[in-house]
Amino acid sequence: MLEVDSITVAYGERIAVDRVSLQLKAGEVMAIIGPNGAGKSTLLRALNGGITPSSGRILVEGTPLSDYSRRSISRRIAVVAQEADLRFPVTVLEFVLGGRYGWATTGAWGWETEKDLSIVSEVLEETELTNLQNRLMNELSGGERQRCLLARALAADTPLLLLDEPTANMDLAHQASILTLVRSRCDNRKTAAIVITHDINLASHFSDQVLLLKHGRVVAIGKPEEVLTVSLMKKVFDVAVLVDAHPVTGVPRVTSVHPMYRQTN
Repeated sequence: MLEVDSITVAYGERIAVDRVSLQLKAGEVMAIIGPNGAGKSTLLRALNGGITPSSGRILVEGTPLSDYSRRSISRRIAVVAQEADLRFPVTVLEFVLGGRYGWATTGAWGWETEKDLSIVSEVLEETELTNLQNRLMNELSGGERQRCLLARALAADTPLLLLDEPTANMDLAHQASILTLVRSRCDNRKTAAIVITHDINLASHFSDQVLLLKHGRVVAIGKPEEVLTVSLMKKVFDVAVLVDAHPVTGVPRVTSVHPMYRQTN
């Protein structure tokens, strides 16, 4: 599905992504974890064709990403960006329906088909947005807007999802339900997904692979149990952690260890 071979992204003399390589198969979820400024969002923009790497190559379904038109990319890759301008007074339904525009056969007003409307209706239900479909986007809470961004990406029905902090501003219940939805989409439709997240334990639960990124470089990549270790967490985040097995699922569970200070009189 996706093959990234030693790509580098530079802004002048500053290297934001440094010789990153990865492979992602259909049906897999990869989590990218790293401190602020590690190059995670820049990497995702390169994988979507928004930034051209200065070296290396990106293959999507065996074809160089640079060979695709923007319209062709939109039919293969859907993105949830970390920052999105949602101030325009459009309804939730209109916004999510915009995810289908890559499949439109005409640019005329009223381009959407019955198939488009059916897919959007299903996605709104999956993301618990049906009751909000007639609300304006600029009237929603941060968590509701984030669900709309994911719904729009899912409505595109692409084989690859690139999700930059898709659970930002969400409560615990919606964080779990949204990532369960992404996991289900990958399992049942063989969609592949890359998810940037700061929540290490969510990554542990929902991903097949974890990529640790620091200073634009890959520190480690592999299964959660191979990557989420005490030594690697210390190397990437410079913090002491405890790693044990989750009592229910058995996946690695990471807990930061902070010195305890007791106030004395």
